Amino acid sequence: MRILMIGDVVGSPGRETLSSYFPQLNNLFTPDVIVVNGENAAGNGRGIGRTIVRELFELGVHCITLGNHAWAQAEVFDFIDEEPGIIRPANFPMDTPGKGYTVIQSQAGKLTVINIMGRTFMATLDCPFRTMDEILDQIPPSSYILVDIHAETTSEKQAIAWYLDGRVSAVVGTHTHVQTADERILPKGTGYITDVGMVGPYDGIIGMERSTVIKRFLTQMPVRFAVAKGRCQLNAVLIDLDKQTKKTKQLKRIRIDVDTPLIG
Repeated sequence: MRILMIGDVVGSPGRETLSSYFPQLNNLFTPDVIVVNGENAAGNGRGIGRTIVRELFELGVHCITLGNHAWAQAEVFDFIDEEPGIIRPANFPMDTPGKGYTVIQSQAGKLTVINIMGRTFMATLDCPFRTMDEILDQIPPSSYILVDIHAETTSEKQAIAWYLDGRVSAVVGTHTHVQTADERILPKGTGYITDVGMVGPYDGIIGMERSTVIKRFLTQMPVRFAVAKGRCQLNAVLIDLDKQTKKTKQLKRIRIDVDTPLIG
């Protein structure tokens, strides 16, 4: 199985960039399943709406993962229970709308996609480690398993990956919007990267206008952030999984910077 996991899509510039490159990515890499983190896909860079969800699915995305901004757009409560391909962090409290994992059917087999959120410098949620244990007890061993760990610190992401090594196919980090160069296959076969990166403004600060972010640091006062404009980038990771073991054979970073041609 081949999975294309695309980093956090930021605002309308991110969606436009993804739409522009999507056909080339599909034709060049021919993935069986395409997963996108969409928790920043709304126009203001926070949350996601019904129209955007439909736009991503119509583009060819199979699964949308979320994160700490899952509830930033009020309309999400109207549709999250109806969309089998959209998942929020599984360690939100019981009775939270939506679900934490889903099963994607593909020609290469079944892929279970799990969304989990870290707790360090984030909201106080249920334990992501124990939540993963509970979910894995429900998943048949015949399924490929991809985990989106949406977390702030590298240490927590690495800890989750080592905890799950050999029990899932791959663990991919999201949230920080900066692609890391630490992709690897852990000893028991689980593929890992700390952060896949983002799709959005290249000259912003994690996708936001520089001036507002700098003002926040300078003044320590509340500042309303806005999605940056101008040149964009696309970050993703391509994961090849073994048919027999369900573990990672190869994990390759994809980074498309401004005006950079897509190279295989």
